[in-house]
Amino acid sequence: MSRQFIAIAETSHEDLAEIYRLATAVVRGDELKDVGVSLVFERPSLRTRASSISSVQRLGGNVAVFTNDEIGLDDRESAEDVARTLAQTSSIIAARVKNHGVFARMIASSPSTSFINLLSNETHPTQAVADVLTLADHFAGGNVQGLAGVTVAYVGDATNVTRSLATALIGLGAHVVVGAPDGYQLNEQDVATISSRSQFGGTLRLTNFAFDAVEGAQAIYTDSWISMGLEAEAEQRRLDLSAFQVNSQLVAAADSPVILHCLPAHRGEEITDEVLDSEASLIWNEVRHRTSAMLGVLRWMKESK
Repeated sequence: MSRQFIAIAETSHEDLAEIYRLATAVVRGDELKDVGVSLVFERPSLRTRASSISSVQRLGGNVAVFTNDEIGLDDRESAEDVARTLAQTSSIIAARVKNHGVFARMIASSPSTSFINLLSNETHPTQAVADVLTLADHFAGGNVQGLAGVTVAYVGDATNVTRSLATALIGLGAHVVVGAPDGYQLNEQDVATISSRSQFGGTLRLTNFAFDAVEGAQAIYTDSWISMGLEAEAEQRRLDLSAFQVNSQLVAAADSPVILHCLPAHRGEEITDEVLDSEASLIWNEVRHRTSAMLGVLRWMKESK
């Protein structure tokens, strides 16, 4: 039986709890023995590619990596035909895609195959798992349930990362505040979807002011202002988001917060060197937990086989 990990909002609380558990459980090294995993990257990748390859290898699986230059998703070949082809050698396909809708088409064309979303324009679920594990290490000795009551402020452009992070955190009872200017904030549908996943008193609040967002926050999260594919908007985005830079003044307005960033960082834009490289930064812990996240997702998928 196949399993899909496409969005945090589409994964049950029980399955997420199991993914978190498996992410840090002892690795035997044979959990993916004789299992083929294809990694497809329609967009550039460093941390996701490195952590995915490492995870498959640590679990004893066979991994193949394909870039868009080789596949030409929906250009050289349709997404459906790519899925059907890779399904002949792999039982798991993990993909980083430009258009989130590609996943539904690939799944429909190859229903016996398991799919992992390594990033789309709408969600970034494996990053959210890594972020939860990072915060749990810091605030709760690794117990994700201990994040209930913790306040996390996301500041800047509310992106695919924001959606996945907020959904995961309020599902654990944490409080999420998103500070973004008009035009860069979560929309009504995002809010409805995220809020529907609230458990244990988890809340979501939106504000158009950075300092309001971080007041009392125990963690501050930010992401690039210029995501892949938006380079033509760079100048306008820098102007619109300039008041949302995570710098020492903003950090001082919070409750001695830890700092998170999914990377790559544009130093001097959304975050300053002083903050990114400070002792409060958990950014490299996040990078380490990208592997933990993939280990958890891959092992959870294997459990269904």
